[in-house]
Amino acid sequence: MAITLKPLKDQVIVITGASSGIGLATARAAAKKGAKLVLASRNREALEEIVEQITQKGGEAIHVTADVGKQEDVQRIADAAITYFGGFDTWVNDAGVSIYGRLQEVTDEDNRRLFDTNFWGLVYGSLAAAKHLKARGGAIINIGSVLSDVSIPLQGMYASSKHAVKGFTDALRQELGEEDAPISVTLIKPTGINTPYPQHARNYTDHELTLPAPVYAPEEVANAILHAATHPERDILIGGSAKIMSSLNKYAPGVMDWVNEKTMTEQQMRNEPARHKEGSLHQPGHDGRVHGNYEGHVMKTSLYTRASMHPLLTGAVLAVAGAVTAVALRDNTRLKKNGNGNYVI
Repeated sequence: MAITLKPLKDQVIVITGASSGIGLATARAAAKKGAKLVLASRNREALEEIVEQITQKGGEAIHVTADVGKQEDVQRIADAAITYFGGFDTWVNDAGVSIYGRLQEVTDEDNRRLFDTNFWGLVYGSLAAAKHLKARGGAIINIGSVLSDVSIPLQGMYASSKHAVKGFTDALRQELGEEDAPISVTLIKPTGINTPYPQHARNYTDHELTLPAPVYAPEEVANAILHAATHPERDILIGGSAKIMSSLNKYAPGVMDWVNEKTMTEQQMRNEPARHKEGSLHQPGHDGRVHGNYEGHVMKTSLYTRASMHPLLTGAVLAVAGAVTAVALRDNTRLKKNGNGNYVI
């Protein structure tokens, strides 16, 4: 069945995790395009302020305080959209939490809480959206990560949750396609994004946290989300580095392992003592901010991502990415393990 999506000005969009970062950037961008919004997160105070800001600028939005790890809370979000707006056209599953810590250190309680939000919250949201959209058509947009394809040290359980998100999203897309349901299902896979993500993470290290370069602005993810709300897309990678990492992991996994083993732990920690180690894993954080405090250069746009959403440009960009991958494949032939199990050239 052909899937037709409405212009943004005619849509009602549900966004979870809407009180900061990517979710908040998407809410503001969608409001500017004339979409009506249903914004959800655990932070009532931040949501109230965001809705007030949107309405003062002529937009229309409501908020629902909800913990997406609880199925009944997710249903309340859907019910609010139906009651207030008569339904919704796009559902964005953006709510997420993270943990920086080695796998053998992190408690079961923290790991399960992470999966409750990142995986089960997305599952509950997707299924509630699919039930509603089968009759009217629309889009389900799930926020994964480049770590849906690749794993890195210190964020092993977060990467595991995002791998699970990819598996679920692919299966949901196939089942809805089998039913000829008029629903587009998109997985967005960002690389490092300058949001308060590191400050919101549960921190098991002794250092302040940061993101490995390159890092992109959250508005670039919001742009991709709104594109997917109006154009059926299977998946969208945010950042050329995300494409390179995904391709390397697929075609030269030994290279990817070696790079991550040698560089990734150091790139995720600042040379300063940790503060606020609990983060927002178990309670709402200090929300209301789109941007984080990344100290390096933040790229405002991604040529690769923009090209991937416009077919005439995609071929040229993929050719460049393919050339980079080919070089890595060539170099992989020179990588061997020494007696300690480490890769050497």
